[in-house]
This record gives sequence, C-alpha cells and structure tokens, in this order.
Amino acid sequence: MIDFWAAWCGPCLRFGPIFERVADEHPDAVFAKVDTEAEQDLAAQYGVTSIPTLVVYRDGIPVFGQPGALPEQSLKEILSQVRELDMDDVRKQYEEQLRAAGRDTSAASQT
Repeated sequence: MIDFWAAWCGPCLRFGPIFERVADEHPDAVFAKVDTEAEQDLAAQYGVTSIPTLVVYRDGIPVFGQPGALPEQSLKEILSQVRELDMDDVRKQYEEQLRAAGRDTSAASQT
C-alpha cells in the first residue's frame, strides 16, 4: 500500500495515523508513504492529481487506486479484499490489458 501525501494537506494529516495504525496491525504487508512535494516525479508517474491517494499493489501488479482519505475500517477492508484476490486471474487480466495497450508483457509474467 502506498499513501501519496503532503505535509500541507489536512486530509492527508488526518489519514496518516489511520494508515500507520493499520500498517502496525499488519506487519506482513508493506506500507509506504510518498511525500508528493519531495517526490514530484514519482507522484507524476503514478498520475497522482489529488491527495491523499492510496495505491495498492499485490505481486507487483496494481490492484487498487483511489484518491481521498479513508476511514480505518475501509482501509482494513481493502487490505482484506486484496489478500483474497485470485492472483492467477488478476495476472491473466493484467497481461491482457498490457497486450491491448501494446505493451510487452514479459516482465509482468515473470513477477
């Protein structure tokens, strides 16, 4: 899970402790925070236009992305849903999307 945030953003500051609590409760998952002021190029690569924005990957595949602060229970539900994904099916769909977009899928199939 990646939380794109900035120090001047009120909703980001309210979401930060929620993100950190859920991270502490789930040490088996990776939680990262990206300061969009310090990492403008990275935020642009992810297409972040509003903060906070949450992006979730599983097995190297983006499976969720949404701007806006979330309540703690919603964040926990997203984590639970991501864990329940059939990754064989997700990989297949992801590779089909890449092919349709004219992208090489060899790297995606190796993850």
